[in-house]
Amino acid sequence: MTKQIQDAYIVATVRTPVGKAPRGMFKHVRPDDMLVHVLKAIVELCDGLDPAAVDDVVVGCAMPEAEQGINVARVALLLAGLPDSVPGMTINRFCASGLQSVAIAADRIRLGEADVMIAGGTESMSMVPMMGNKVAMNPAMFKHDDNVAIAYGMGMTAEKVADQWKVDREAQDAFALTSHQRALKAIEEGEFRQEIIPYSVTERYPDLDTHQVREAVSVRDTDEGPRADTDSAVLEKLRPVFATQGSVTAGNSSQMSDGAGAVVLMSESAIQRFNLSPLGRFVGYSVAGVPPEIMGVGPIKAIPKVLAQTGIKLDELDWIELNEAFAAQSLAVIHELGLDREKVNPLGGAIALGHPLGATGSIRVATLMHGLRRHKMKYGMVTMCIGSGMGAAGVFEAL
Repeated sequence: MTKQIQDAYIVATVRTPVGKAPRGMFKHVRPDDMLVHVLKAIVELCDGLDPAAVDDVVVGCAMPEAEQGINVARVALLLAGLPDSVPGMTINRFCASGLQSVAIAADRIRLGEADVMIAGGTESMSMVPMMGNKVAMNPAMFKHDDNVAIAYGMGMTAEKVADQWKVDREAQDAFALTSHQRALKAIEEGEFRQEIIPYSVTERYPDLDTHQVREAVSVRDTDEGPRADTDSAVLEKLRPVFATQGSVTAGNSSQMSDGAGAVVLMSESAIQRFNLSPLGRFVGYSVAGVPPEIMGVGPIKAIPKVLAQTGIKLDELDWIELNEAFAAQSLAVIHELGLDREKVNPLGGAIALGHPLGATGSIRVATLMHGLRRHKMKYGMVTMCIGSGMGAAGVFEAL
């Protein structure tokens, strides 16, 4: 007997503020604790939800080891006080991990295998470095030119995209400046207040006079990345960091960051059972592959794929959260697909707001869903490039 596909609804979505790595506000905060924080908050937001009704918790993490290892999803949900009957799974699709977790959760519901799912992501780039604590690439990558690009640093792939799509330094710096300006304006206007769950950070320091350890607690509720002192002159002075004659700089690249996000998805029957109101509907998700040496253009393949799958036209999208891994790849995607610049990252992107790898997808879902509803828009998309040559795109509808 064939089951009818049912809709999966977004009931709640929250995130931490995003901190700068490795010396920002979350430098001493464990990634599993950040995840615990958003899991506790999102269950409380779903007033009336029986935590035992959660069928599974799926969490994305790009470097799932050390402080964010040993199946961080299961560890965090237990520390958050969910019943031990609730299972947990950590998944990894690099930069799309947080978005992939939402898609997996939605598919379980759409297939009728679950009614209540929690998706999310967490990443501490302060505690777990890019590529992890032990880099052990397969030697076969370096034996043939066809495979060596798998080992390229992402900055080098951005240089190759800039060269192939003719994205010059001036355009990249202008894009980066716009990202900061939009983010600063959004913070000033309170655009992120609905989605951010403030985090109390405890710092300990020695008091040399009393020979005691003092504690200072500060509540953090604002993204740390946007810089009011960034302007064209500052960006122009930065040197390329990946190629001597290149155009990709620290100023037109995404920031290393720490953060976590969570999303509750439910079937229609679960929404009625717990008397909750949905924020929106999960519409569809696609991933696609591209050559690893130009990994940044992955959305060029993923976006048309998801639009064809869902039957939604590009001009029907009111809001596009395009993860700004680099200005070069963002501009290449925008130009290749003819995206409306006014619809892309209206509140700024990862160049200003940061990119905590496996958490980014779930964080941007929070920004998108609250933003669509606040501005009375209908369809939105979260999309990003993925290391090793992939792209992902998810479409959502506000209700």
